[in-house]
Amino acid sequence: MPRVRTASAHRFTARAQRRLWLRAPAAVVALFFVLVAAVLGGCEYSYDDGRGELPAAPVITDPVLPRDPLENVPVSGEELTEWAKDVLPDAEGQVFHTSYGSVSRGRSKTESTKQLPSGTYSLTLVCRSERRVSFTVRDAESALVDLSLRCGTSRVNVVHVSEDSVLRVTVEARSAANFAYRISRI
Repeated sequence: MPRVRTASAHRFTARAQRRLWLRAPAAVVALFFVLVAAVLGGCEYSYDDGRGELPAAPVITDPVLPRDPLENVPVSGEELTEWAKDVLPDAEGQVFHTSYGSVSRGRSKTESTKQLPSGTYSLTLVCRSERRVSFTVRDAESALVDLSLRCGTSRVNVVHVSEDSVLRVTVEARSAANFAYRISRI
């Protein structure tokens, strides 16, 4: 006759209890992390520095103003003198050379400064044209500045003259242009 194994019910309940005890700590740890996340997620750091609320920012409906199309058209005569005074405001330090003028389309103009003592100088370059204007500043040995400047902006370069030198400033333009520059000792 076949034999049937018998086991006590007590043995099965002990095994089930053991499994329950193993699952309980994992559930407690998971519940702990959920509660911590809920508490920390609701926290916000704030303090009172005594400054109060910032005023509301003004509403800007048109942040870009169109440029005046005549702003870069070259001028002559008294208008050229006034433009040069406006774009080359009073310089700090000792001014050694200031010049302004006009260049015809496709031409270049070269000017020389008086002899400058060795030292460090601020060179301010400005132009007025519908296109870019090229500036080259040289001493006896090399080019100190060689750049193509977008007109309507000014550019300040710092150059060092190691020995007493005469600087040559060359201005080239593809279209008619006004230029102005100033050399000041720093």
